[in-house]
Amino acid sequence: MRSQDDSEYLAGQVSEACARGEPLRIQGGGSKRFYAGSGEGRALSTLAHTGIVHYEPTELVLTARSGTPLAEIEAVLAESGQMLGFEPPHFGPGATWGGTVACGLSGPRRPWAGSVRDAVLGCRIVNGRGEMLAFGGQVMKNVAGFDVSRLMSGALGTLGLLLEISVKVLPKPECETTLCFECSFAEGRERMIRWGRSGLPVTGMAWDGRLYLRLAGPEQAVSAAARRIGGDVQEVAGAFWSGLREQTHGFFSTADDDLWRLSVPPAARLGELPGAWLIDWGGAQRWLRGAEADPSAVFATARSAGGHARLFRTENSAAVRLDPLPPPLAALHRRLKAAFDPAEILNRGLWQEAF
Repeated sequence: MRSQDDSEYLAGQVSEACARGEPLRIQGGGSKRFYAGSGEGRALSTLAHTGIVHYEPTELVLTARSGTPLAEIEAVLAESGQMLGFEPPHFGPGATWGGTVACGLSGPRRPWAGSVRDAVLGCRIVNGRGEMLAFGGQVMKNVAGFDVSRLMSGALGTLGLLLEISVKVLPKPECETTLCFECSFAEGRERMIRWGRSGLPVTGMAWDGRLYLRLAGPEQAVSAAARRIGGDVQEVAGAFWSGLREQTHGFFSTADDDLWRLSVPPAARLGELPGAWLIDWGGAQRWLRGAEADPSAVFATARSAGGHARLFRTENSAAVRLDPLPPPLAALHRRLKAAFDPAEILNRGLWQEAF
């Protein structure tokens, strides 16, 4: 595994760009460019800034530089029987640690193990002035006051260039099994709500025309839960959950269709929107695929359900991807941006979509 500290070089590049008022496009492996966009200005790559800085399995904490390949981090954790609880998608072999945190995307385990933001303990960044700053730490109880480090998750690199990120990791479960049930979405939603409140060792619930329930934990607890619930045991279920995480599931294969992600309460009833549906996160993440959905109707539907929507993938570069923020929240975003990057040189053009 390569290890190289490019902190001084990266900070110097940002400082020089700030002095010239030159925008910078922070680039990792590019695997999530479809989601985050490319921003404006000169490219500044983090790919040479690599290496695991600190990892002690007994502490359940890992710190790595932003250019480190995500696959390498997961391989090191697997050797010690551990994992990233938020089950991040790669979306390609080039996925890096910094891009994973900057985009803030989580996989099917997210409602039960927490999000990327929940896992972040601390970070080192370069702000828009070229200053190196550190927030948080490497222990699970390190925050007094506002937790700045977690703001970096989902900020798309608009508040700072990530140098290092520390996260808590989890032991891999002793046993895991997936059960499958034939049912409509309405029936599946009711079951997901009931199971979500039951105390079962759930780590995944999804519906794609059939309902899938993943149980994980001590073998005795998983076996007892499976007997209690019934359903068809899926002998090879890894491909299904991987397909959800990496969007290789057949539902996502129609490249010409717009793909919407709606984050809503699990019990939300969304009414009629045209297109095909896939449900993840026990009902809290709804994927809508189709070219006929009216963006204003999708935004309004998610908003009325107490959630929000994002146009996740599209071939239309001019499409509106996000519902405008309410004025108080938009004002907070502007104040944060002004504090970290007053000249708006970092990933200019993306910060309105961040967070």
